[in-house]
Amino acid sequence: MTAAGKGTRKPSRKPRTDAVRNRERVLEAANAVFSAGGPDASLEAVARTAGVGIGTLYRHFPTREALFEAVYRREVQQLADLAEQLKDKPDPLEALRQWMRSNVKFVATKKGMSEALALAAYRNSELFSYSHDRLTRAIGSLLDRAVAAGEIRGDIGAEDLLRALVGMCYTHSQPGWQKGVLRLVDVFIDGLRSGRDSAKPPPRSR
Repeated sequence: MTAAGKGTRKPSRKPRTDAVRNRERVLEAANAVFSAGGPDASLEAVARTAGVGIGTLYRHFPTREALFEAVYRREVQQLADLAEQLKDKPDPLEALRQWMRSNVKFVATKKGMSEALALAAYRNSELFSYSHDRLTRAIGSLLDRAVAAGEIRGDIGAEDLLRALVGMCYTHSQPGWQKGVLRLVDVFIDGLRSGRDSAKPPPRSR
């Protein structure tokens, strides 16, 4: 290659704004379509809901599995972001409660695709490690604040809370499960209170 040729090489460019926007629209659409129609809903329906061509969808996500994984990562990131936002709340106990309740609502909206998302995570050990690490750190940061404030007993860990939450959501395929689980979250949080606050009733579930 000549010196002139070397001089004309262009640096790599960041993704165009419209490409980033299209990708986000596809993820939003996939979330809605798969939640409503299950993991077998067509990718054509996802593209149609996103308002993009099927070719645009495949440029971002060449396989169904790639789309499932991207949706999974996006939802985990949103839960991690929520934990960061809740760290600014003046009441650390209620911040922890709100994060756990938000997870229940997340499971409720994912009923149609929970099996496919779980399969995507367990097939890919790196993806499972990523999600487990992010969620453990998210709930751990809220738990640490509550313990430091004397609101929560100190002999409970972040993984304990996640296991309890998964267990409470186990019946997500049954009618009316969400209302019962949200009530259980309140009972569970109340049971974790330190001695000086144990008599304080939790806020009424909405």
